[in-house]
Amino acid sequence: EVQKMSGEKRNFRDFALWKPVMDDAEAGWDSAFGFGRPGWHVECSAFCLAMFGATPPAPFLHSGGRDLRFPHHENEIAQSQALLDSERWVQHWMHAGQLTVEGKKMSKSLKNFTSIQEFLETASARQFRIFCLLHRYSADIAFSADRMSDAAAWER
Repeated sequence: EVQKMSGEKRNFRDFALWKPVMDDAEAGWDSAFGFGRPGWHVECSAFCLAMFGATPPAPFLHSGGRDLRFPHHENEIAQSQALLDSERWVQHWMHAGQLTVEGKKMSKSLKNFTSIQEFLETASARQFRIFCLLHRYSADIAFSADRMSDAAAWER
C-alpha cells in the first residue's frame, strides 16, 4: 500500500530521524538539524538500547500492535541494525491484534475509546485481563459490554 508522501519525503518508505517542532507546546531541543525532537522510531530504538544493551539480539522479544510492523518496526530494525552493525537486532517479534469497537480500531483519533478511569467505573482491571485472555493474542478483539460480561462471568 503506497502511503501519501509529505513534502519532506523523497520516497514513501522514508522515515524521520529528527522532526522539526513548530508548536511551543511540544518538547524540542536545539541541534545541528534545527529545533526539534527525535523521530518516533529513534525514541523506541534509544529506549531499547538503554534498557537491554547493545549486544544483539537485544531485546530478546519486541512486541506491539500489528499495525506497527510497517513502517514503525521496520524503521526501528533498519536504524538499530545500522547502529549496532548487526544483521539481527531482535530475536523474536510478536505483533498483537487490535482492540476494536463496532468494527473499527479503538483509538483517540477516532474518539471511540474509553479512558481507564471510565472503564474502572463499571469493571475491574482483573476483568479486563480475563477479557484479553479469552482471545488469541494475534486476533482482533471486539470490545463490548457483552464481552465484558463474559469476562466477569469467568471471574466468579
